[in-house]
Amino acid sequence: MIGKFFDKFCFNTLFLVAIVLVLAGLQLSSVLKKAEGRKSMESKPALPRAVGLWTRPHSPKVITAENIFDYMNGAGELYLGYRFDHCDVYEYRAPSQKEILVELYYMETSDDAFGLLSLDWGGEAMDLTSASPKTATDDVLWPRALYGEGLLRLWSGNIYGRVMATQETAESREAVLSIGRAIVIGRKSFAGPKLMAKLPDSLVTAWTLRRDRSSFFRTHLVLNSLFYLSHQNILDLNLACAAVSAEYERAASSGSPDRIQFLWVEYPDSGRAETAVRRFHETYLPEHSFAVKSGASEDFPAVFAVEDGWMAYKRHNTAVKFLFKCPDKRIARAVIDQIE
Repeated sequence: MIGKFFDKFCFNTLFLVAIVLVLAGLQLSSVLKKAEGRKSMESKPALPRAVGLWTRPHSPKVITAENIFDYMNGAGELYLGYRFDHCDVYEYRAPSQKEILVELYYMETSDDAFGLLSLDWGGEAMDLTSASPKTATDDVLWPRALYGEGLLRLWSGNIYGRVMATQETAESREAVLSIGRAIVIGRKSFAGPKLMAKLPDSLVTAWTLRRDRSSFFRTHLVLNSLFYLSHQNILDLNLACAAVSAEYERAASSGSPDRIQFLWVEYPDSGRAETAVRRFHETYLPEHSFAVKSGASEDFPAVFAVEDGWMAYKRHNTAVKFLFKCPDKRIARAVIDQIE
């Protein structure tokens, strides 16, 4: 009897151990895959020691969150608003030539690096993946590199890069683009933020998306640089949020196009989203009483007349959409319902 009990005990123990080992193996496999993907994204570019007439030092100057404001004034807030890790700075120098400055900002995710590039879509779209960097001719949804007046800005995985020639010449342009290609070559290509892909190209009654005025952000300080809403953080934004700011426009008889401003915020959970809606309403619309059926509950849009037109907001689970500067109530309601 004792022997049978002992055998059963051993079998059950071995069975449980096997289950634990299998689960541990699956977890380890998942961790290794994530680590492998992160390593691929975070691999440091092999910058050329020399390019044209210019050469760089062996080691970069490293900028962290602790000394970023010593390196730059004011703009440091923008980088910290995108989950900044560190920045490697290289200075390429040449006899009788102005320097070329290279800044490689390592962010936590590819979305963060994209967000920094999306703050300004100005410049000439460049294709850095070809053997010789050239103007991008393909219909790219969101450019990955932009060049203008000696400055190249690019997004490659979790890297946001800036390569700037102090004085633009034919030689410095070629050098800047060559450095840019060295930054992106061999690195995995990531898609842009999911929220950006969800922006429709057009809305009801002939409203068209301005891609050059569409940006990804996370914090209210960055939002205020795109669309000033309040000096307070009335949308309850932080680094755990993901958000887009987009402008839609339509032709007007007056000559200047009509424009509406759209914000879409994804919060970490539905509780945060509901709290944000209440805070926004009580701060931005104090003259209107807050009612659950007028916008706090899911799927019910809230539409109000304000000083610069009509605005609307709507929450669904963790997502909240905001619309500003609409010419009339009908458009505000139609647009806020269309964007899903």
